[in-house]
Amino acid sequence: MNLKLDKSSKLYEEANLYTPGGVHTSIRNVEPHLVFNRAEGAYIYDVDGNRYIDYQAAFGPFILGHNNRYVNSKVIENLSREDLFGTGTTELEIELSKLICKHVPSAEQVLFCNSGSEATYHAIRLSRAITERTKIIKFQGCYHGWHDYVARNMLSPWDKIGKRDPGSAGMLDEAIDNTLICTFNDLEDVEQTFKQNQGQIAALIVEPIPHNIGCILPQSGFLAGLRKLCSEYGALLIFDEVITGFRHDLGGFQKIAGITPDITTMGKAMANGFPIAAIAGKKEYMSRFNTQPGGDVWFAGTYNGHAVGTSAALATMQLMETAPVHKHVFRLGDRVRVGIRDILDRLGIEGYVAGFGSVWTTYFMNFEPKNYIDLQHNDAEFYVSFRKKLLEKGIFKLPMNLKRNHISYSHTEADIDYTLDVIEAVLREMKK
Repeated sequence: MNLKLDKSSKLYEEANLYTPGGVHTSIRNVEPHLVFNRAEGAYIYDVDGNRYIDYQAAFGPFILGHNNRYVNSKVIENLSREDLFGTGTTELEIELSKLICKHVPSAEQVLFCNSGSEATYHAIRLSRAITERTKIIKFQGCYHGWHDYVARNMLSPWDKIGKRDPGSAGMLDEAIDNTLICTFNDLEDVEQTFKQNQGQIAALIVEPIPHNIGCILPQSGFLAGLRKLCSEYGALLIFDEVITGFRHDLGGFQKIAGITPDITTMGKAMANGFPIAAIAGKKEYMSRFNTQPGGDVWFAGTYNGHAVGTSAALATMQLMETAPVHKHVFRLGDRVRVGIRDILDRLGIEGYVAGFGSVWTTYFMNFEPKNYIDLQHNDAEFYVSFRKKLLEKGIFKLPMNLKRNHISYSHTEADIDYTLDVIEAVLREMKK
C-alpha cells in the first residue's frame, strides 16, 4: 500500500493558519500529518482515501468500534427529546449512576463530568478535603490529566526520572512540589515516601496498569500493598481507571485485581468515543461534594450529565452486559500477542510483547519492564520506525514511543491475521 497524502498535506497547511500546530491536542501532532474524514467499525479513513485498521482507537475509548450502530441510535433517540437542562436531574443520569454502582466495586455513589482530567482533579481535591492534607503521590510515567496537580513526571527525559519534571510552563510551584513521585512496582519506595512525609499525604493516585507508557503490569502483591499502605498512613487510594475501566471489565481492573480503592475515576471506553467521565467512591466521601446539600467540596460543570454522554455510556455498558465484548477482545488480544512473539522468535529480533486483554505493545528490549525506569532499554528509534512502516501499509498504531494499541469488538480474526502478516513483513524488512 502506497499512502497518498496530497489532500492531507494541503489541509494540514490550512489547519496551521487557524490553529497553533494544526491540531487540538498536543499529542496528535505526529508525522505523517493525516486529516481523517470517516470511521466505521475497526477502520478509519483519511481524506486521500487511505484505509487503516485502527489500533489507536483514539487512545482507547472505542471498545466496541467506531460508529457503533446501537450506541449511535440510542444517542439519536434520546437527543430527539432531550439534550441539556442545566438544572434538576434526568432519568438517563439516574440509570447510568445505578449501572456503574452495580458493577464497579468502589462505587457507592457517582458523579459525572466530561473528561478524565476533570475526574482526577475532583478526586484529588476531594481527598485533600477529607484528610486535611496537601501532598499526593503519583508514579513516574503515569498520566492522570493535564492539570497542575498531576502534570509532572509523565514521559520524562531519562535524566529527569524521579526528579522535578513539570510537564508545562505556567504551572504553580506549590502544585508541582506537593506531588511526590514514586516508582511503580516498588512498595519499599512508596513506604519510604509515606514515612518521610508522615501525616502530610492526602492520597495516592495510580493507573492500576500504567497504560500511558504502554502496558506495565502490576507485580503480584503491589496493588494490595498500596491498599495496605494507604490505610496504614491515613491516605486515600485513588484508582485512575480512565483507561482500564470498562475496557478490561465492566467492574474495572479493580474487580479483576480484587482491590477496592476509596475513589475511582473513569472515562474513555465508558461511552465508546462519546465525551463523558465519572468519579465514584464511598458514600461517606462522595457526600462531601456540594451537589449534596451541606457538602463543602465544589463540584460543577455546565455539560455534566449531558444526554449525549449518558446515552452513549448506558448503551455501551448495556452491550457489554449482553454481548461477549470482553471475551472477544481478550481472545483477539491473546491471538495478536502470541502471533507477534512467534514472529520475533522466528526472525531473531529482540523484543518483549506486553499486554492485558485487548491492549498490547511490543517493546524492543530483552526483558519484561516493571516500571518507567526499565523502559530506557526499549529501542525507541526502532519502535517508532516500526510503527511508521506499519502505518504506511494500512495498520494504524500511533507512531510515538511507548504507546499502547487497542482491539475493539469490531476487529475480526481476519484483521488480526492480516495485521500479523504485515508485522512480519515489516520486521523482516527492518532486520535487513
